[in-house]
Amino acid sequence: LNNIQKGHFLDSKPRARAAPTAGDSVLFEDTSSAAPAMNSQGYYTSGYNMGGPSNDMQGGGGMNNLFADPMANAAMMYGSSLANQGKDMVNKEISRFMSVNKLKYFFAVDTRYVLKKLMILMFPYTHQDWEVRYHRDTPLTPRQDVNASDLYIPTMAFITYILLAGMALGIQKRFSPEVLGLCASTALVWVIIEVLVMLLSLYLLTVHTDLSTFDLIAYSGYKYVGMIFTVLCGLLFGSDGYFVALAWSSFALMFFIVRSLKMKILPSLSSDSMGMGSNAKPQLRLYITVASALFQPIIIYWLTSHLVR
Repeated sequence: LNNIQKGHFLDSKPRARAAPTAGDSVLFEDTSSAAPAMNSQGYYTSGYNMGGPSNDMQGGGGMNNLFADPMANAAMMYGSSLANQGKDMVNKEISRFMSVNKLKYFFAVDTRYVLKKLMILMFPYTHQDWEVRYHRDTPLTPRQDVNASDLYIPTMAFITYILLAGMALGIQKRFSPEVLGLCASTALVWVIIEVLVMLLSLYLLTVHTDLSTFDLIAYSGYKYVGMIFTVLCGLLFGSDGYFVALAWSSFALMFFIVRSLKMKILPSLSSDSMGMGSNAKPQLRLYITVASALFQPIIIYWLTSHLVR
């Protein structure tokens, strides 16, 4: 029995693993006993690459090759030249119909000019000097002369009028994108018609004037300031406030138009050659200015009456 127990204990001791033969195939390689590799500085390095991706993976080599490719550079230069040619063609086509520098003149405003101009539009009776100032036969910019016409106030007033019309329609529960679009297009069409009628009148009556098309658009667009005031009074004070504001803004705008256009509309010299005489010169100027002024209240009422109920 003792011998059997001794043999059992002898057999239960751990046995050393036999190393696989060279010919046997190993499914998993035992790397637990392998020492990590050392770099040139004597530090151990891991088997995994913990750094960022290589240049090839980042595309750095591809980008360098792209910029180094002469065909790619030629294509980029050709594309840039085409873009510049297209830009020049667009600017040339725009310059055929309007001067960009002249358009910048009408937007050369500041806060001081805008406040003074709004006061003149609403209270023109207190303004005394209506003469436009010149420097070397060139009119001063609006920020330098309050009597100069601008396009900033008409543009901002037009946008404000459209927003106010949308608010008025919303209060009356009549708002819809189609109605608001119709309101905006109608207001824009009236301005275009008014400018075309003015240009045609000046041409048919052979009246020479310093007014440009931008000037006529500016004077036609100043009515939106009175329209905003009229609609606001209508929304706040009802129909009574609307008609009081309509009368005030209409008379103020007519006075402003007459005093402004009278300084700029001049009869042409060709009228004398046609035998019309010198007495016809102030009459032509008076007819055009008065007709343009009397047209303003009609448009103001037409574009604002449906917004106030």
